[in-house]
Amino acid sequence: MLALAPLKGLVVLDEIQRRPDLFPALRVLADRRPTRTRFLVLGSASPALLRQSSESLAGRVGFHDLSGLSLTEIPQSALTSRWLRGGFPRSFLARDDAASFAWRRNFIRTFVERDLPQLGVTIAAETLRRFWTMLAHHHAQLWNSSELARSFGVSDKTIRGYLDRLSDALVIRQLQPWHENLGKRQVKAPKIYVRDSGLLHALLNLPTHDDLAAHPKVGASWEGFIIEVIITQLRLHASEYFFWRTYQQAELDLLVVRGRQRIGFEIKHAAAPVLTASMRLAMTDLKLDALHVVHAGTHSYPMAERIRAVPPRELTELLGGLM
Repeated sequence: MLALAPLKGLVVLDEIQRRPDLFPALRVLADRRPTRTRFLVLGSASPALLRQSSESLAGRVGFHDLSGLSLTEIPQSALTSRWLRGGFPRSFLARDDAASFAWRRNFIRTFVERDLPQLGVTIAAETLRRFWTMLAHHHAQLWNSSELARSFGVSDKTIRGYLDRLSDALVIRQLQPWHENLGKRQVKAPKIYVRDSGLLHALLNLPTHDDLAAHPKVGASWEGFIIEVIITQLRLHASEYFFWRTYQQAELDLLVVRGRQRIGFEIKHAAAPVLTASMRLAMTDLKLDALHVVHAGTHSYPMAERIRAVPPRELTELLGGLM
């Protein structure tokens, strides 16, 4: 209170997870009238941090998740590097791929050995690293707690706890399924993604684009990368984006629902994707206003009524005009 009370204007508090005891003081300072100070509080999300802030600052705080560098912040010619290196500025701006890869490997080690323990995570660092690496190999797949639990020799509940810790730390995204009464059996398990593509490639030991292009996970990596781009640029809330899949093999990589508007995104690591039966089913069953097929090629073209193929270079403009 002695240090913060006299300050006016915008006050930035970084690494707030190291001092959760500041939240009661911030509550008092935020309630002063007239308002003289705004506090910008930065730090890694964690269950303990979020509980503390919600208990102390209910009605006084707004949350904003910061992503990596967006496509609007880089030249179009650097998109391949952004995909390979990820969105952390020091990784993306490294002098070469080798330096970027070394930075990301060091980040992963520091994150599990120092940052997560500071957030109150008591799981052994090596255990979390092995689990994170295993999730990288399951990137863009349905969550199967039993399979992973057997691999680690622990219970389903324990392995779910590992997943939640990494999700709370904003390095894993759990993409939830969309449920609707369609008269079809629909998948109910979430899909798991490593949120930053650069960290994914470091966990998979893929230092160069040639290594990535030859890897079986190249399509899954592209899918996760584009999904993060869409969620970030559209500033979607967790209640506005889903994937959809039925046991009859109909699926949609990303469904965006905002109000009465429904937009679908299918993501293909191909130069010229073609219309599929699954796309037609998604259009009719989900009553989509439009379906955009984001591909790795260079041309945009119509595929059917309200279905269009979109290359990455046009994605930013497309998203800027949606919703």
